[in-house]
Amino acid sequence: MKIKVAVLSLLVVFVLSCNSKENKRPNILFIMSDDHTSQAWGIYGGVLKDYVKNTNIKRLADEGAVLNNAFCTNSICVPSRASILTGQYSNKNGVYTLSQPLESDSMNIAKVLQKHGYQTAIVGKWHLKKQPTGFDHFMVLPGQGRYNDPILKLKEDWNEGKNGGKVYKGFSSDVIADFSIDWLKNKEKSKPFFLMTHFKATHEPFDYPERHKDMFENVDIPEPESLYDFGAETTGRSFMGQKLDYLTERWVKASENPDQSFMPYPGLPFSIEGLDSIQIRKKTYQKLVKDFMRCGAAIDDNIGKLLDYLEESGEAENTVVIYTADQGYFLGEHGFFDKRMIYEESMRMPFVIRYPKEIKGSSRIDDIILNVDFAALFADYAGLEKPDFVQGRSFRENLSGQTAKDWRKEMYYRYWAHTPDRPAHFGIRNERYKLAFFYGHHLDLAGTKKENTEPAWEFYDLKEDPKENHNAYDDAQYTKVIKEMKVELLKQKALAGDDDKVFPEMQEIFAKHWD
Repeated sequence: MKIKVAVLSLLVVFVLSCNSKENKRPNILFIMSDDHTSQAWGIYGGVLKDYVKNTNIKRLADEGAVLNNAFCTNSICVPSRASILTGQYSNKNGVYTLSQPLESDSMNIAKVLQKHGYQTAIVGKWHLKKQPTGFDHFMVLPGQGRYNDPILKLKEDWNEGKNGGKVYKGFSSDVIADFSIDWLKNKEKSKPFFLMTHFKATHEPFDYPERHKDMFENVDIPEPESLYDFGAETTGRSFMGQKLDYLTERWVKASENPDQSFMPYPGLPFSIEGLDSIQIRKKTYQKLVKDFMRCGAAIDDNIGKLLDYLEESGEAENTVVIYTADQGYFLGEHGFFDKRMIYEESMRMPFVIRYPKEIKGSSRIDDIILNVDFAALFADYAGLEKPDFVQGRSFRENLSGQTAKDWRKEMYYRYWAHTPDRPAHFGIRNERYKLAFFYGHHLDLAGTKKENTEPAWEFYDLKEDPKENHNAYDDAQYTKVIKEMKVELLKQKALAGDDDKVFPEMQEIFAKHWD
């Protein structure tokens, strides 16, 4: 009898020990917005820094680390989200443009964490088309979703495409945060959690809740220096880009025919009657940036709610909290809006992370970090080896100021969704220079325009020209640097597994235009 009691006691101690180890593994709260570019965070400086509402972003930064050089590897929503989940470049996970889904049988980090004892959930924007897998719970927007009274889909009412789900009253950022907190309240207490809270904001049409509609009323917002860049001839760039004037046209058309609007824009009507091109650009910028910051203010509100819940529940100390955006966005720089391009405003991902047990508050990390690294970081925090399918690398040590000597000094980027005004391109960025090859071919990929453009090169010295206002590819002083970077570009391209062997058109382009 005594032996049985002893064995039972040992078993109880073993189980309690296992549960204790389980509980010591940190929770992971990954908060992500759409297009909430670094220029509108305030903590990265810039002309908007004194205007944005960023109380809770600053709260995270004061208590954690800010990445100064985090980048996406393909600056567009669906591919970036696929890279975050899979830890893979677009050429590896097969999500090249907005038109490809992340297949349900693809490996992703949520599946790995789920298998190893984490409770997993995603609430908000999914945007990867097929039903989410690897999550114990999901509650996601159909496609892009809408700002007001959003439809959200669960496992129980899932249908493909825009079908399925039901309406939930309120502004989307508020609704998404509230349902995230509901899940946190009802999860199992004995397991660590991995929760992805994904806001639709600040994606076009940049809508905002009623409480923020008067923000910036009668305030004149400072302008970026390149706002009045009206064409490629001013900088030597090789493409037209998505001009701010396109947004002007959308607002005017929506004002005249609301039922035919490209999107349901707030704050209309918008008129440009009697204005010249400079005045139109100025007025368009003021509306864009004010709507964008109002929309971003609602995100900041809800980050605060999530942080407050973690404090109240006693889970803050053992929870890794990340806030980031799926890519950057142009807010008038180069006369552009939208993203996609290899320029800094577009490819830079603002990123802040708090983990009180390891990360020193108010720290800044200058290392080059990529979205393909996020999955490896999550695995590292979960005490797991990096999954074989992940191409990226954990940056946990970087966050503690212990950057490995062999950490990357350059990164590879490729944008596939070709259109004539924003051609397909790939390139390399290191700590000072950037080299990009705009090959301008659709490669018959879904979501591209079939009108090709003449291949061209661009080169920028980010020390001398941080705003990328001068394409220095033909400047004699950089001939040697460019030659060396072309060699490194091919090396980084190969390391990403992007060999272009399935695209014979590319071999022809290389032969004619590489040198």
